[in-house]
Amino acid sequence: RATATMGEATEPSPQAPLAVLSKVELRVSCKHLLDRDTLNKSDPCVLLLMQSQGQWTEVDRSEVIKSNLNPVFAKIFTVDYYFEEVQKLRFEVYDSHGHTGVGTHDDDFLGGMECTVGQIVAQKRVTKPLFLKYGKFAGKSTITVISEEISGNNGYVELAFRAKKLDDKDLFSKSDPFLEIYRIDDDRSEQLVYRTEVRPRPGSVPRPPWRLPGPAEPLTPQVVKNNLSPIWEPFKVSLNSLCSCEEKRKLRCVVWDYDSRGKHDFIGEFFTTFEEMQKAMGENKVQWDCMNPKYKIKKRNYKNSGVVVLLDLKIHRVYSFLDYIMGGCQIHFTVAIDFTASNGDPRNSCSLHYINPYQPNEYLKALVAVGEICQDYDSDKKFSALGFGARIPPKYEVSHDFAINFNPDNDECEGIQGVVESYQSCLPKIQLYGPTNVAPIISKVARVAADEERTKEASQYFILLILTDGVVTDMADTREAIVRASYLPMSIIIVGVGNADFTDMQILDGDDGVLRSPKGEPVLRDIVQFVPFREFKNASPTALAKCVLAEVPKQVVEYYSYKAFPPRCPQPETPDSNLSSPQ
Repeated sequence: RATATMGEATEPSPQAPLAVLSKVELRVSCKHLLDRDTLNKSDPCVLLLMQSQGQWTEVDRSEVIKSNLNPVFAKIFTVDYYFEEVQKLRFEVYDSHGHTGVGTHDDDFLGGMECTVGQIVAQKRVTKPLFLKYGKFAGKSTITVISEEISGNNGYVELAFRAKKLDDKDLFSKSDPFLEIYRIDDDRSEQLVYRTEVRPRPGSVPRPPWRLPGPAEPLTPQVVKNNLSPIWEPFKVSLNSLCSCEEKRKLRCVVWDYDSRGKHDFIGEFFTTFEEMQKAMGENKVQWDCMNPKYKIKKRNYKNSGVVVLLDLKIHRVYSFLDYIMGGCQIHFTVAIDFTASNGDPRNSCSLHYINPYQPNEYLKALVAVGEICQDYDSDKKFSALGFGARIPPKYEVSHDFAINFNPDNDECEGIQGVVESYQSCLPKIQLYGPTNVAPIISKVARVAADEERTKEASQYFILLILTDGVVTDMADTREAIVRASYLPMSIIIVGVGNADFTDMQILDGDDGVLRSPKGEPVLRDIVQFVPFREFKNASPTALAKCVLAEVPKQVVEYYSYKAFPPRCPQPETPDSNLSSPQ
């Protein structure tokens, strides 16, 4: 495994611990849940499980929402995010039974859903149906998961609110107020951003006996009790979550009087924007009238139902890899395969290109391992597949940048499986030859990346995976091409296949020094990662991808920071962004 942070990279090794790139917060809501209770509606709770070494382990769970078949959970799940790894998640929804906790019987299970962290962060919003056991649909039940990135000081805002002279909704005591903040999206729907002071209350939802304990207990609202002028605890939210990159986006803030049965009493509301909130920075304060629209109509002398004050606001902006991905930046994946004669005759079982029906060769293993990670970040799932070093039909002239689907106008294949099929079908049609020239392919991808650069947007980044069985022949031209490419939105991964001596290839990987062109010009960024495949023969199938992709997030951020391109604002979700296939 490769250890890499946003600031530095270390020598790749199959055994090195994997570095956390960032953390992602997940917000969950459900619709049309099954009603398992006789007298009331179900009391849903969501459990989050993560797969590790083939086993599902509970990592956290939400609060219980009383008597609600369309819950919006305030609990924010936080998971470590690794670009270079397929991270499988499972969400399970249960009907809770008060002090007895989440049920352990099938009758208490309201449905489950599986997906990957990569799918969620690439699409930002995933809606899927819930399934019962044996793949049976849980009626019309659906679950929606929305992702936002968080990290220590990356793009978040800290807010501190209080209220004064709120309306009293209780007969024998004062109100128990809490505050909710909603973001109003372009389609006029409202997304719950934060609910004040949601804290652990041990024992409210005991852990089922077959689950491993998670790091946090379930959540239940902790309000400021019996107080019409509450001071709520300061809290942090990501800027993306709060206002979707837009300071003028409208926010709706609602104050409620807490009711233990879930029937909270409405006190009042007000509307604002993040732009207006920023007036509270420093020593300043901002306040709003908390209004009840019904009272405003009925009561002639109605002024407000209290005042809400923003006591303090602290903000910090630093763009990260996930900012760009969640802003809509696509990762375009291109694979280039070495078809030189040194690979051996593909019909011979000793050839590196031999197609064994029972065991994929090293080219296929490397292609699938890296491609399966990248495909989650490319919306159309179409990948360019090129070959070099072969004589190709119809004239059987040597080519160093041909499409392996033999379509010169469109070198893209449908998904990783499409690349595999094109690779297998082209082998009998070509003559392996030489030499091992990779500069033409680097230059070809660089021309496409240069067109993308001219858009002056962080919309598409290119990853070129070169699979080769030997040291490149055109080293001088390759170094020149890499230096040129370092100014463009692209990264290059080179995997050495077979048992050749790849010592001379290390010069292309800038880990041991700065790569320079033949004229002495240094690369702007270190964009090349080289690794011999043989180092991963005894490692897990995903170890290669984890190693070679570990530096990509840093390279993406370095490029867009150099160009001063901010992340694009997320585009409105479309029905196509929903994943609806059964697991």
